[in-house]
Amino acid sequence: MFQLQPSSVESAYPESDGKPMADNTKQFRWIVVIQQNLDWLFAHDPAVFVAGDLLWYPVEGNRTICTAPDIMVAFGRPKGDRGSYKQWEEGNLPPQVVFEIRSPSNTDAEMSRKLLFYDRYGVDEYYLYDPDTNQFNGWVRSDPSLEMIESVAGWISPRLNVRFERSDEELQIYRLDGKRFLSYAEIAGQAQQVEQQLAQERQRVEQERQRAEQERQHAEQERQRAEQERQRADRLAEQLRSLGIDPEQR
Repeated sequence: MFQLQPSSVESAYPESDGKPMADNTKQFRWIVVIQQNLDWLFAHDPAVFVAGDLLWYPVEGNRTICTAPDIMVAFGRPKGDRGSYKQWEEGNLPPQVVFEIRSPSNTDAEMSRKLLFYDRYGVDEYYLYDPDTNQFNGWVRSDPSLEMIESVAGWISPRLNVRFERSDEELQIYRLDGKRFLSYAEIAGQAQQVEQQLAQERQRVEQERQRAEQERQHAEQERQRAEQERQRADRLAEQLRSLGIDPEQR
């Protein structure tokens, strides 16, 4: 939880806590991967708001009570740009799901304060991942408080409908359709592969079209030759008839 200095202007709510979004590339990568994949997952639902590193003010009139989850998801709130998440302007709905990606600078005391903050102000699901140690923990609300999930391996988020899996290397997150959360580089690589496959398929279809056209032209040429032969035979038959010879008789 970030404690900002009190101000005589209670209506002024800073939109930055003055701290960087991430301490290192690994933490930043995980924040972006989770935020972007969740944004993609709920892209067609106008009533799901997903944000990263956005200050959340849960109490109107008290700007000292705030925190900036690495990733937050608020169900029942419209998409759109915000400078901060002022809960009283959001139908008094807190973010129901938050993620924190731990960095080496985060102390145990700081992470404990975050857990208490999320517990107190109504978060339903809280997930904490340390990419350096590959440690992943989760808490889910069991009224009235957040309770630690005993086994997060194979755990399916009740709100997000995504599955978390542990591996020896790093956390894996899957959609219910079996698709894994991917980085932008992985998504771009897959898109490039699909584009190449489409180009190859278009080339194959064009080759098939050209072959069919060649066959059609060949068939037309054969038809024309057959027509010419028929006309030649008709002319010869007519000449025989003019000579008093019936071409039908052998």
